Amino acid sequence: MSVLLSLLATFSLFSLMAVGGANAILPEIHRYVVESNGWMSGAEFAALFAIAQAAPGPNVLVVSLIGWKVAGIPGALVSTLGMCGPSSLLSFYVARLWHRFRASPWRRAIERGLAPVTIGLVLGSAWLLSRSANDGWATWLLCGTTAVVAWRTRLNPLWLLGAGALLGWLGVL
Repeated sequence: MSVLLSLLATFSLFSLMAVGGANAILPEIHRYVVESNGWMSGAEFAALFAIAQAAPGPNVLVVSLIGWKVAGIPGALVSTLGMCGPSSLLSFYVARLWHRFRASPWRRAIERGLAPVTIGLVLGSAWLLSRSANDGWATWLLCGTTAVVAWRTRLNPLWLLGAGALLGWLGVL
């Protein structure tokens, strides 16, 4: 299978599993592009994720960057199409049913079940990215401090990114 067809097929499948968005399935994406196919290192994967998060736009931008890294502009296009197409169609049709059964008790049960699953998937993604990006005690300390500050304050994340970049530029990390 060509690389472009592989990207399209795999990201189409991933899109149907991405409850909570692309960030919820980052471990699977990492396994596909880093461990199974060796298209990039874990550090490159983490860097692409950081660029996608720093850029304005949806979280799914990381998929476009991965496709671009693997196969250039065509890779970015097919990866984005694969990640957005099937889930958009599914959302369109499920939203109609979801609205029709808004008073149903099973709808509330599904919502209560999906929320913790989504949180667990996102935390799993955070752990995987942390392992890929941190290679010493200083980077782990910065990562933990950043997580606590982001969680406990309303500080704009750009300040945290800027502080991390400054520490890297100064050679502290």
